[in-house]
Amino acid sequence: MMLERKIARIFAMDDATWLRHANPWSVILRFTVFPILIFAFWSRLWLGWWALIPVALALLWTWFNPRIFPAPLSLDHWTSKAVLGERVWLNRDVVPVPLHHRTSPNILSAVSGIGMLFVFWGVFAFDVWPTIFGMALVYCGKLWFLDRMAWLWEDMKDADKEYRSWQIHTTG
Repeated sequence: MMLERKIARIFAMDDATWLRHANPWSVILRFTVFPILIFAFWSRLWLGWWALIPVALALLWTWFNPRIFPAPLSLDHWTSKAVLGERVWLNRDVVPVPLHHRTSPNILSAVSGIGMLFVFWGVFAFDVWPTIFGMALVYCGKLWFLDRMAWLWEDMKDADKEYRSWQIHTTG
């Protein structure tokens, strides 16, 4: 089983949750998790062990975000396509993706991973510039990754019966 699929299982991402996460508001507001989490860890400077409360709240927001929005009325949004493309990417060991989609997601994930190293250092050392630089790398890598996932979805949406079934369930 792929690491990404294990993470999805930890977050209990079933079909209904994935569809709700395809709501553009879910995707857009998901981008608030990272700065909230960084601020929560940074707050240990002021709050000491009480900083675990904002950390827990940020983690709860991470879990609730894909569940609180209704399924989108349409999957024509870039963000919806990106979420569905992520599902296709998670399933690539079962339904192979085209060759031209196999390299860039890994490179872009590595870019985000390198950004995370800067963020970890910045938060650990209370240094703003590595934190901001790392966040920029993470967001650039993630946004480009999502763009590739939207493209992957467009190329794969009719490649498998399961993928076609995801398109039917948009009733709002």
